[in-house]
Amino acid sequence: MASHDDEERIEVGRVLGVHGLRGQLKVYSLTDPRENIVNYSPWLLERQGQYSEHKVSGNRIGKNVVARIEGVDSREQAEDWIGARIYIRREQLPRLPGGEYYWSQLVGLQVDNLEGEDFGRVDHLIETGANDVLVVRGERERLIPWLPDDVVREVDLQQGRILVDWDADF
Repeated sequence: MASHDDEERIEVGRVLGVHGLRGQLKVYSLTDPRENIVNYSPWLLERQGQYSEHKVSGNRIGKNVVARIEGVDSREQAEDWIGARIYIRREQLPRLPGGEYYWSQLVGLQVDNLEGEDFGRVDHLIETGANDVLVVRGERERLIPWLPDDVVREVDLQQGRILVDWDADF
């Protein structure tokens, strides 16, 4: 059972390693674009189930995102954070226009088709380039294209469900 805090935290990346000698961290970012992760200060850093809040700054250097945690000034201090998961609070995300959703809002929602067949729940999403794809796990796994108004007919966050125009045999 997820706690209220779990619902309010969103994982946005993790610390991969150190960069340089002055306490900078190389970060794997789940945000789009990648460098946006440093705009969500403060971060909640999780190590071994313990969370701590930290102000951060940083930028993109080549393909990498490099961040600095306030108060971490040496390579040795930075090494302590390798492997930490990076979370932010849900309220740190900007509000989206109607009909747009963050992936984190869709994961876990119940998916039914127009005939009322239960497909299971959204496990995760895949970015394909053409369109995003819902990976739905129930009695079997289904890949359902995120095509609002065409395939995805309704998203009801209050009821926790997505209605799709999708054949059960696909």
